[in-house]
Amino acid sequence: MNIAVLGQADSWYVAELTRAAQGRGHAAECVDFRRLSAAVWEAQTLVTAGEAALHRVDAVLVRTMPPGSLEQVVFRMDALQRLEAQGIQVVNPPRAIEAAVDKFLTTARLAANGLPTPRTVVCESADDACIAFERLGQDVVVKPIFGSEGRGILRVSDPDLAYRTFRTLERTQAVLYLQEFIQHSGFDVRVLVLNGEVLGTFKRRHPTDFRTNVARAAVAEPHVATEEERQLALQACAAVGACFAGIDLLYDPAGRCLVIEVNAVPGWRAFQRVSGLDVADKVIEFLEKR
Repeated sequence: MNIAVLGQADSWYVAELTRAAQGRGHAAECVDFRRLSAAVWEAQTLVTAGEAALHRVDAVLVRTMPPGSLEQVVFRMDALQRLEAQGIQVVNPPRAIEAAVDKFLTTARLAANGLPTPRTVVCESADDACIAFERLGQDVVVKPIFGSEGRGILRVSDPDLAYRTFRTLERTQAVLYLQEFIQHSGFDVRVLVLNGEVLGTFKRRHPTDFRTNVARAAVAEPHVATEEERQLALQACAAVGACFAGIDLLYDPAGRCLVIEVNAVPGWRAFQRVSGLDVADKVIEFLEKR
């Protein structure tokens, strides 16, 4: 196979996928999302990235989604959809990436499929956000609707600070995504799913920060998933249409397991460190079977 990996050249994940592909006898090339170009003529759409002809590869692995304007993000998704329509494997499918990258859409799809999630309010007005702040118990987590690795997430539990925060975000024309704060024991559970199967799980624990992202210095620990955790992860993955995803689960004080997030460009470096599983090899094997 010829495989294009959309990512950064210095990325550990790109290096791992390239190593695994070449080790299984395939060609793999890293291409930059920002070099995407599409030519439409003679009833064809030819998608390229620099010198790479993406319309001629067998598979495209999406390993990043760089920041960009709304137009840029929409074009990237459109280009991936055209590749998929031409019979090229795109992992994850663009529709799944669109759903997972949008926290509101993810939360709404999870809830629509009967999965337990924290109470959430999404709005554009600071006044509406202040009302939601009261309804959510005056203790909320404010998140950017697009974002990952815990960046831009803050906890607000003071009414005056909440007012100032919401007004500031309103002035930047941001969407206000408020989620009730879930008291927890300093850890969450990350479940890695590939092709409808659980590859494995691990705990992410942080002693001082409610954000348990490894990128924020949380510590990864081995964990054996319960049957409930496995089923919630598989259902969450299916809800956004992803074939490869990381699902974050969190327990509330009553012991109820909540689905917090679905990541369609999942990291696995910490998981691989605690499990020893060669995830990149599993991903390439998955492409071969498809």
